Amino acid sequence: MDCMGLVNALFMSVYTIAVLMVSVYGLHRYLLVFLYYRHHKKEPRPKGTFRELPPVTVQLPMYNEQCVARRIIEHACRIDYPRDKLQIQVLDDSTDDTVEIARQAVSRAKAQGFDVEYLHRSDRWGFKAGALENGLKSAKGDFIAIFDADFIPEPSFLHRSIHYFTDPKVCAVQTRWEHLNRTDSLLTRSQAIFLDGHFAIEHVARNRSDRFMSFNGTAGTWRRSAIEASGGWQHDTLTEDLDLSYRAQLRGWKFVFLRELAAPAELPPEMNAFKAQQFRWTKGGAQTAMKLLPKLLMSHEPLKVKVEGFFHLTSFTMHLYMAIMVTLMLPAMGLRHLPGENPLWRAGVDIGVFVLATLSAAVFYCASQRELTGGWRGTVKYLPIMMALGVGLCLSNTKALLEAFLKRKSEFVRTPKYGGRRGRLAVSLPPGRSRRDWLPYVEMLYGVYMLVCTVIGAIDRQSAVLTPFLAIFTFGFFYVSVSSLLAQRTGRPVRRGAEAAETAGR
Repeated sequence: MDCMGLVNALFMSVYTIAVLMVSVYGLHRYLLVFLYYRHHKKEPRPKGTFRELPPVTVQLPMYNEQCVARRIIEHACRIDYPRDKLQIQVLDDSTDDTVEIARQAVSRAKAQGFDVEYLHRSDRWGFKAGALENGLKSAKGDFIAIFDADFIPEPSFLHRSIHYFTDPKVCAVQTRWEHLNRTDSLLTRSQAIFLDGHFAIEHVARNRSDRFMSFNGTAGTWRRSAIEASGGWQHDTLTEDLDLSYRAQLRGWKFVFLRELAAPAELPPEMNAFKAQQFRWTKGGAQTAMKLLPKLLMSHEPLKVKVEGFFHLTSFTMHLYMAIMVTLMLPAMGLRHLPGENPLWRAGVDIGVFVLATLSAAVFYCASQRELTGGWRGTVKYLPIMMALGVGLCLSNTKALLEAFLKRKSEFVRTPKYGGRRGRLAVSLPPGRSRRDWLPYVEMLYGVYMLVCTVIGAIDRQSAVLTPFLAIFTFGFFYVSVSSLLAQRTGRPVRRGAEAAETAGR
């Protein structure tokens, strides 16, 4: 085989591996749906009820949340629980007007007789994990409920969840997220369906089939002794919630997921805010996988736990495989015409990807909407957009993965909260990004590249089966890149004073 033949073989091998990995993770979605329908009737029940309600501390971590700080403090005070058993901690690392807004809200709550503690840090050491750990030093509760600043807990939240801790093996109770701005835009509708799949199918399937699940960082309650016994909040990853979840379960603790108890919150209404959130989750997930996956695989946990844990902790690598597949798409299309290539075999591979990846996503998200709303047909029209959005984000999330693999440190960039007042607040940008972010331009170039592939696919019989996917990929890269650039042009930069203070705290 000559040199060119070796290069061609290498291209096709890498492309085929990427396609197969996308298919494998698509197959895993089918497994989650199967596990859901096999176990969804095993609804959790508390072992008993507390004769005397235990003391609970509600922690409200926040950083520059001027639009929602007052609201979350007021709603935390509305939780229906004996006042002598309820402590509220406002864990504020803010460098802007949030400090004064939160102080005033805390003062009003104290005047009304609530036990509210305001803790302000100026250095953001450990970011959210550091704030939670710092709050534990003065927390009075045996149980710790956590709410991010954009959430609105139901008054009955604790009464409906605390009694599950009568089982001494339960370390945490996670509840489902609901969405305040679900119908605001195409972006928020897509995010809502993404998250509904995670909560309605994934969490139920894992939890009720006795596999490991994760705490989502908010809208849940922890047993304080479980946090301490599992090594506490650690900040060597950007997903301290996933990290602690696996450390606790590896020590024998159990989770409870309550699908019927929901806490509404805000979805990122702008593309750059959404990308910042996904970047953090992707990088943090990869960091946690490198930290804990070897321990899980070497543990004495059942095989089903190890297998599901592997797919859970490595699920973000899908973005890397997708980026490779897209990058090599044009060479792969051209190599189909070389002598010796079997076009029927290649067409079979393409159809396999459709069935295992694309159709599995449709089954997964339609199932989640059917379980939550009783209907699924309205979801179908959003599936191409969701697929396009997932592909369009693959470059940003691949960057996050590479940073994790290379152990490049970055700060915890919180997702901006707008409180329904879009565009009125200063927005922190994603890690490593400035006002002249280069990534949207690369995403736009990929849109042009995929447009070329789409045109070629439309006129090439051997690539015809790819054409609908290529068109969706093209739209995805253009949608993400244009939305990102528009957000940069219309968004207001972080104020200099706040920016300087944030830099000093790194």
